[in-house]
Amino acid sequence: MELDSVMLSRMLTATTLAFHIIFATIGVGVPVMIAIAEFVGIKRNDPHYLLLARRWARGFTITVAVGVVTGTAIGLQLSMLWPSFMQVAGQVIALPLFLETFAFFFEAIFLGIYLYTWDRFKNKWLHWILTIPIMIGSSASALFITTVNAFMNTPQGFDLQDGKAVNIDPIAAMVNPATPTKVFHVVVTCYLTAALILAAITAFHILKKKSGAYHRKALRLTMVSALIFGIGTAVAGDLSAKFLAEYQPEKLAAAEWHFETETNADLILFGTLNENNEVTNEIRLPGFLSFLAGSSFDTEVIGLNEFPEDEQPPLWVHYMFDLMVTIGIYSLFISALFILFWLWKKCNEWNKLLLWGIVASGPLSMLAIEFGWIFAEVGRQPWILRGYMKVGEAATKADGVGLTFILFVLLYIILGTLCVIVLIKMFKNKPAEVELDQRFQIDDLHK
Repeated sequence: MELDSVMLSRMLTATTLAFHIIFATIGVGVPVMIAIAEFVGIKRNDPHYLLLARRWARGFTITVAVGVVTGTAIGLQLSMLWPSFMQVAGQVIALPLFLETFAFFFEAIFLGIYLYTWDRFKNKWLHWILTIPIMIGSSASALFITTVNAFMNTPQGFDLQDGKAVNIDPIAAMVNPATPTKVFHVVVTCYLTAALILAAITAFHILKKKSGAYHRKALRLTMVSALIFGIGTAVAGDLSAKFLAEYQPEKLAAAEWHFETETNADLILFGTLNENNEVTNEIRLPGFLSFLAGSSFDTEVIGLNEFPEDEQPPLWVHYMFDLMVTIGIYSLFISALFILFWLWKKCNEWNKLLLWGIVASGPLSMLAIEFGWIFAEVGRQPWILRGYMKVGEAATKADGVGLTFILFVLLYIILGTLCVIVLIKMFKNKPAEVELDQRFQIDDLHK
């Protein structure tokens, strides 16, 4: 593999996205969990849920700060590493890029107000209302930036003449065929992942026997949320597969190692592929690829052989797709199992094996996000703007990308390390039980 400017640009962009997506996912999902916890706390007049909201909001601010830095890096790298792409598409997608920045500032303003107005309102619902613009702002950020990625997959809203975009319609570019399914999939998986990460942290505390009513309520709240969002994720995945079958059949075919156009096409899970594109050691579900593509076993699924070899995605994306789906199914299973054990009195939802399963669901859910984005981006290859511009044509030809790559990697290592250290110290030095006792003392003084 030659490390030319194209490959180095891809490596740097991939590294930035892989790091940023951790904080972007948390940034979209955690505000929803904060709002749910505070809502339940006010509704039930329960200090445990109110403390949950406080502590989650406190940790959330740290991840937002790191997310801002990495998000800024992505904007910088778009212009620095992909100048030809921005020259063609920059004007077309300028609107959602601007709106994404506006949505962030909208969220940041209300987040600041929210953090500094705890106990300032006699009517607690007034404080909870502040979570609504925070949720709107964070989810809108995901919506607008996802429309940019959707545009890269199904570009429209412009004509290309002599290498320049003309007849630009920014609204049409945003509301492209990929936007509905991509936005739905991104947003609901952010909610699911945030719920599972918070559940994993809580389950780990319970396993360490540092638990009480606070942690038990936290785990039940997060696992119920995870089940709801997990069902939403399954629906989003089904809709995404149907979208790919219609608009990006080569991506679906690569994901499923489907080479010949046929009806009653089999769904292939894992396996290996030899030089003659023969699949072995796979789990095969007869007819299910056709059903996934069109809700019927008679649906015709276009094979990869229908496309020129130089326009076919790398076949290893099959594993990214399978891992993403497998973890999604596991997340749905573990949350449903916990709730079943909770409701069925003969079972013990605090079973150690079940709790370790929940602990595993946190990092696994984040890996699913990473695998999903790798599949989304690599599955579009060789195109950066499908049907218009290939990645090799869009990358910078300038020197120095290698040094820039090293510097950014060092930046991400420092940021990630500092973030973990600050979060650990923030909560380790002030356990929930101690903070809850202090809250009761403050409330007694107010009375």
